[in-house]
Amino acid sequence: MDSLTGIVAFVRSAEALSFTGAARTLGVSSSAIGKSIARLEKAMGVRLFLRSTRKVRLTAEGMVFFERCRRILDELQDAEAEMTRAVQAPRGQLRVSVPAIGYRFLLPHLKAFRDLYPEITLDLDCSDQLVDLVEAGIDVAIRSGTLADSRLAARRLGPFRFVLCASPDYLREHGTPLSVGYLERHDCIRYCFVTTGKLMEWGVATDGPLRLRPSLVCNNMEAVLAATLAGHGLAYMPDFLARDAIRDGALQTVLADHITDHGQFWAVWPSGRTLLPRVRVFVDFMATRLFPGDDGTAAVAGRQRPQRKQR
Repeated sequence: MDSLTGIVAFVRSAEALSFTGAARTLGVSSSAIGKSIARLEKAMGVRLFLRSTRKVRLTAEGMVFFERCRRILDELQDAEAEMTRAVQAPRGQLRVSVPAIGYRFLLPHLKAFRDLYPEITLDLDCSDQLVDLVEAGIDVAIRSGTLADSRLAARRLGPFRFVLCASPDYLREHGTPLSVGYLERHDCIRYCFVTTGKLMEWGVATDGPLRLRPSLVCNNMEAVLAATLAGHGLAYMPDFLARDAIRDGALQTVLADHITDHGQFWAVWPSGRTLLPRVRVFVDFMATRLFPGDDGTAAVAGRQRPQRKQR
């Protein structure tokens, strides 16, 4: 049976105690109301109305059914109104996936974002694990590298660079490398990708293969930074991760003119879905705030190919 149509017709008829009144409210004919209720009564095997030529009234069973159905319709109307408000205005929980070190560039901007959109609740997942956005229920993710998942739509947020650096104590003890060839004589702190187990290559200009001597391998960039600050060796890391330590003199960059690699950050979200207002305003906000000087306005499909593999 077409239960919802029949229930609506029944409730409106019970409220008006008239098929004609219900028909006027719903914009249909009174005969359509009568047929709909007749089908509902037949399907349920119970009489809901006592009919006369002038009016209708509820049976005892109809009264019980009416009270329950009216509450159900009220709940449906409330749910519809809530969904309408959610679509029209940015609100609700926003689940965001970022790299483990993503909080460093994201958190400084979240206060301004929440001031603009106080009805959005942020749920941050900071991890280097490459999660499936669809399966994990993630609304939007910030990623770098090749976006190979064709189920994702993306928008460019902006570029970042890499630096090669070490602590002043380490450089005093082991010397500052004057060319790329000297790197093979140094202790090197290497980053290992969580998803693949492979070591991240160092993007430095060299005429031949670069044979690095790992002194420490970490699958977390924060650990790489901490080890570098502690003097364990030279390390290759994103500039935004080392920026404060370089500014404060806790780290020194080396061979800056030989660094050839750079990265690109993207906001990605499941394609083929209606872009919820809370996702749209988050992406728009971060595209203009995270990387000043880069407009990040290129909206692209998920098959775009930035420079490096995902980190």
